[in-house]
Amino acid sequence: MSAPAQAATAAPARPAHRGPVLVALMVTMALSAMDNTIVATAIPQVVRDLGGFTLFSWVFSAYLLAQTVTIPVYGKLADLWGRKPVLIAGMLIFLTGSALSALAWNMTSLIVFRGLQGLGAGAIMATVNTLAGDLYDLAERGRVQGWLSSVWGISAVIGPTLGGSLAQYASWRWIFVINLPVGAVAIALIIRFLREKVRRARHRIDVAGAVTMLVAGGALIFGLLQGGTAWPWLSVPSLAVFGVALLAAVVAVGVERRASEPIMPPWFWRQRVLSGSGLGALGLGLLVIGPSTFLPTYGQSVLGLGAVAAGAVLATMSLGWPLASSQSARLFLTIGFRDTAVVGSLVAFGGVVAFLFAPAVVPVWLAVAGTFVLGFGLGLLSVCTIVGPQSTVTWHQRGVVTGAVMFNRYLGQSVGAAIFGAVFNAAVGAWLRTAPAGLRARLPRQVGGVGAALARPGALGRAGIAYLKGAIAAGTHDVYLGLAGVALITAVLVLVLVPRRFSTQDAEPTDAHAGA
Repeated sequence: MSAPAQAATAAPARPAHRGPVLVALMVTMALSAMDNTIVATAIPQVVRDLGGFTLFSWVFSAYLLAQTVTIPVYGKLADLWGRKPVLIAGMLIFLTGSALSALAWNMTSLIVFRGLQGLGAGAIMATVNTLAGDLYDLAERGRVQGWLSSVWGISAVIGPTLGGSLAQYASWRWIFVINLPVGAVAIALIIRFLREKVRRARHRIDVAGAVTMLVAGGALIFGLLQGGTAWPWLSVPSLAVFGVALLAAVVAVGVERRASEPIMPPWFWRQRVLSGSGLGALGLGLLVIGPSTFLPTYGQSVLGLGAVAAGAVLATMSLGWPLASSQSARLFLTIGFRDTAVVGSLVAFGGVVAFLFAPAVVPVWLAVAGTFVLGFGLGLLSVCTIVGPQSTVTWHQRGVVTGAVMFNRYLGQSVGAAIFGAVFNAAVGAWLRTAPAGLRARLPRQVGGVGAALARPGALGRAGIAYLKGAIAAGTHDVYLGLAGVALITAVLVLVLVPRRFSTQDAEPTDAHAGA
């Protein structure tokens, strides 16, 4: 690899007390992951106390936006100053945002404090996966990534349940308060057991690169979050926001080419292993968001499942993912990272196809099986897009590489939410426009009214209910058709861009270690 070195480091012995550090990393990631979902079931209570119903979607969006756009910046800072100070600083920012969110006095203040939480979460996501690469060798990283993946799966299941329980039996403010003692324990473990030997040197911080990247990423994600909801996709506000994103991206490319220590170094995209992994992570984000967004609606509206049962169907993806991740090392040590990632993409494709070729109303068992297979494929793909790039660089480049990959994954989720939302709405809208004349008067005129109409089945009649269920099934089918295309394109991109064999840097010593 020809990536430029940024900082020299010393060589410790093999880590001796990695267990407590890994526990701290898992707890830290759990806090960040759970705060993506834990608020969802408490929103009615939040709105009742704070008002601001028209703004509540930004309780989620502010967190996601701040987290995503800052990941590459924190990844670079972790290479320059070490993982430990960046992770601790991020945790402190996250916990400060949690404490302030618990004290919020109106919806605007809650949104601002959720954004502060997201700023801390960006540091967590950038450094936790980087530290896993520092502390564990190539053969162990698949297993460790499986454990970290299981944190996401458990958080996806526990988060909404815990949030709803706290809101119902205590107060929604406890959703944020419980972060404080748990986060304090994680920080204490990191301070006590994680040791780094980083040569302190004067660095020129790439302020211009950071600002232009934040503007470009922030405008893009803001436009994707607002497009089709706050304004039409082809409206003046939408075009203006995306125009700002494009202009800032062009400026950022020029700035990064000239920077001595760039936030997003140009060599990342010139090297096939890294660029292919980055695009694979983008595909992974797209594949994750589709089922996460639309499968629960399909389960409740079409299959007639309750909210808990529909969530359980989606949770099977969170079971297959860590199972595959924990066993992935055996596969990539045998056939290589590229082929394992391709296998993962094709397995995910198989899980999607099982849904596509099922009857119009998919049996519950088939939805469960397909979702599990999809999660299994994504588990293989996720490990390879993280561990593969990490293995090609040394300590002083691992943070920026990991940050770039994670940024692509979250960008894929944001892009996917917008694309698949448009696909779903177009399909359902077409059904509403072409409804039989005898039904049209009873059906909602707009896609946004479908949920409310199904909540009042008496006004629809049996035929109207069946027709709306068919519309939702058609929209979900089109989303899964798009997912199938994404899985195949991801497999092809990885196959073409990533070499089958490439040299690794694992022979070089690590700078982070766990010790007494």
